[in-house]
Amino acid sequence: MTTGADVRDILELTGGENDGPISKKDFINSEKKKAKKTTETLTFKRPEGMHREVYALLYSDKKDAPPLLPSDTTQGYRTVKAKLGCKRVRPWKWMPFTNPARRDGAIFHHWRRMAEEGKDYPFARFNKTVQVPVYSEQEYQMYLHDDGWTKAETDHLFDLCKRFDLRFIVVHDRYDHQQYRKRSVEDLKERYYSICGKLTKVRAATGTEPKIYIFDAGHERRRKEQLEKLFNRTPEQVAEEEYLIQELRKIETRKKEREKKAQDLQKLIKAADTTTELRRAEKRVSKKKLPQKRETEKPAVPEMAGIKFPDFKSAGVTLRSQRMKLPSSVGQKKIKAIEQILTEQGVDLNPMPTEEIVQMFNELRSDLVLVYELKQAHSNCEYEQQMLRHRYEALLKAGGVAGAGAGAGSGALTAPQGMDLNASNSAMASTPGGEAQVWPGADDIKVEAKEQIIDVVGAPLTPNSRKRRESASSSSSVKKVKKP
Repeated sequence: MTTGADVRDILELTGGENDGPISKKDFINSEKKKAKKTTETLTFKRPEGMHREVYALLYSDKKDAPPLLPSDTTQGYRTVKAKLGCKRVRPWKWMPFTNPARRDGAIFHHWRRMAEEGKDYPFARFNKTVQVPVYSEQEYQMYLHDDGWTKAETDHLFDLCKRFDLRFIVVHDRYDHQQYRKRSVEDLKERYYSICGKLTKVRAATGTEPKIYIFDAGHERRRKEQLEKLFNRTPEQVAEEEYLIQELRKIETRKKEREKKAQDLQKLIKAADTTTELRRAEKRVSKKKLPQKRETEKPAVPEMAGIKFPDFKSAGVTLRSQRMKLPSSVGQKKIKAIEQILTEQGVDLNPMPTEEIVQMFNELRSDLVLVYELKQAHSNCEYEQQMLRHRYEALLKAGGVAGAGAGAGSGALTAPQGMDLNASNSAMASTPGGEAQVWPGADDIKVEAKEQIIDVVGAPLTPNSRKRRESASSSSSVKKVKKP
C-alpha cells in the first residue's frame, strides 16, 4: 500500500509540517507554494558598481529569468583582468649592430631577442640605391665630349648624382657654382640623361634596340614658366578666368541640348519617312497580290511573326538578362504555351544570360510563338473548311429536292441526268406557262464558298462573327432561291 510520503513525493509536496494525513488543502494550495518557491529562488540583488539603468535592462520584471547572471558578486561589476600565459618569456639582449647602408662603419646598439643574435639588420632590405653609370676616359673622348661641358664638371655632376640618388633639387643645391658655370636643374638633367642614353646605345649588343629615356629640357622650362605665370596671377585675373570657365560650360550645355534636339528631330523625320514608304510598299504589294489570291484561293502567310524583343540602346548600364524578358505585347496564353513547350523539351526557363545563349533563346521563343500562331490559324482554317463543306452539301441537296418538286407539281421541265443545274435553270426560265424559278448552280455555290474563306493574316473569327456570316449567307441563298 502507498503511504502519505509516497503520495507527497508523487505530487512534489514538501514534507515537515505536512507529514500527517493528506487533506484537501494540500491539493489546492500546491501550485501557489510552487510559485512562491520559484520567485524566491530567482530574485537576486543588484551587483556593486552596476548602474540602475543597466540593471533595469538586464532584469526588468519578475516573470522571466534574467539572460545573464553574475558569476562572482563579491568582486562587483568590473572588467576582467588579462590572463597571461604561463609560458617562459623569451630573453632580450642589448647588442650592437651595423647598418649596411652606411659606409662609415658606425656601430649602434639596440634591444634584440637572443635567438636573432648574429643576423643581418632587418631594415637593410629597404636600402635601395640607384645605379649611376660609370664611363672611362676613352668613352668620354669618343662619345661624351661636349663643348659646353668639361670633363671635370661632368665628373662632379655624376658624383653628386651618385651621392644623392638622382635627387636633382639637392644636386642643384650642392652644385659648386663658384668653380663651375651656373647651371639650372634642367641643364643638369639634360646633361645626365644624354650621357646615359649614349652609353646605353654604345654598350648595347649588336642587333638590339635598347630603350632610351629622352629628357625634353625645353618642354620642362616652358612648363615651369607657365606655372610661375599661374602663381603670379592677381585676384582680378582669377575671378575673370572663373567667370569665363562658367560661361564656357553654359555654352557647351546649350550646344549639347541643341544637338540632342536636332538628333531627336532627325529620328522623327526618318521614322515618318520609313512608315510612309512601308505603307506605300504594302499598298502596292496588296494591289498586285489581290487578283492572284482570288485565282489561287490560298490563304496568305504572315510576313512578320514571332516576338519582337526591345533593343537596349539607351545610355547607361543594363543587364544582359533584361534582353530575355518577354515584351508586354505577348499575351498570357502565349507565355504559358511557351513555358509548357520548354518544360516538355527540358529547356531551362531562365538560362545563363551569355551573348550567344540570349540570342538563341530569344530566337527559340520567337519560333515557338510562330508555331503557336500557325497552329491556331490551321485549326481555324480546318473549322471553316468543314463548315463550308457541310453548307455546300446542304445547298446541293436543297437544290436537287426543290428542282424535283417543282417539276412534278407544275409540269415544268426537269433536268435530265446529263444536264447540269445551270442548263435546267435556263430551260425553266424559257418555258412558257411555268413559274420562273432560278435555283443556285454550282458556280454560285463556289463563289459563295470563296467569300467565306478566312484570311490567316487577320484575326481569327469569333463565334459572333461566324454566326453573322452564317445568317448572311443563308439569307443570300434564300433570296437567290426565291428570285422572281
